[in-house]
Amino acid sequence: MRIGELAAVVGVTTRAVRHYHHLGLLPEPERRANGYREYGLRHAVVLARIRRLTELGLGLAEVRDVLADDAGKDLVEVLTELDEDLARQEAALRERRARLRTLLDAEGGMPAEGPVSPELAALFAGTSHLSDSPMAVKDREIIAFLETAMPAEDRERMVASVGEALGSPGAMARAGEAYALLDALADAEPDDPRVEEAALTLAGCIPPGLFPEAGELDPDDGFLRAFYDDLAPAQAEAVRRTLRILAEERR
Repeated sequence: MRIGELAAVVGVTTRAVRHYHHLGLLPEPERRANGYREYGLRHAVVLARIRRLTELGLGLAEVRDVLADDAGKDLVEVLTELDEDLARQEAALRERRARLRTLLDAEGGMPAEGPVSPELAALFAGTSHLSDSPMAVKDREIIAFLETAMPAEDRERMVASVGEALGSPGAMARAGEAYALLDALADAEPDDPRVEEAALTLAGCIPPGLFPEAGELDPDDGFLRAFYDDLAPAQAEAVRRTLRILAEERR
C-alpha cells in the first residue's frame, strides 16, 4: 500500500501518518526501487491501534508507552488512569454548568461585571441604584477582580464581609455618601480639604473583615499603586488616607 492508501484504509490523514513516523510511533517502511514507501498489513494494524488510543483521549507520549510494551500489560493501567481523569473532568463540567445555570437564572440578570459568583451577583443587584456613580462602578469592578484573584478562603470572607456590611442599618446611605464625596474629587487637588472628609466617610463603609490585620494594608502594594494610577489625584489621596485610618484602627 502507498501512504495515501494506508491513511484511507485506517481513516486518518497522510499528514498524521508522517507525524507518527516523525515521533517514532509508526515504523517507516522500506522504500522500493522507485523511491515510494510500501506499507504492509503490520503498519495498518499499528496505525489503527494508534487511532483507537488517541480517540480514547491518550496523548501521543502515552501512546508511545503503550506501543512500547509488546505484551500490553500496562494498557489496563493507562486506560484506568484515563478513565479516572475523564471522571474528574466530567464532575468539573457538571459543576461549571450548575454555576452557569445559577448565574443565568439569577434575579436581576447578569451584572455588568459578570460573570461573578451568585453571592456577589446578589450583592451587586442590591447596589444597582448606585450605578450612576463613577466611583461605585469602579468599586464594583475592583471587588469583582478581587473575587477572581483571591484564594477561595479569602474570597468567601470578602463576599461575606461586604454582604454583612451592606446589610447593616444605614449602610446603603453611607455608601452613597462616600461615593458622592469621591466623585466630587474628580477634578480636585490632593490637598483639597474635602479629601479628609471623603477618607473618613469611606473608612466607615469598609467592613472590618476585609482587612483583619494591619499588615495587609500596605500602601506600597503593587495592586494599590495600579489602583491609585487609575484614580484622579485627590481620589487616590482619599483612598491612601482611608487605608491609613483602617490600619490605625486595627493596631
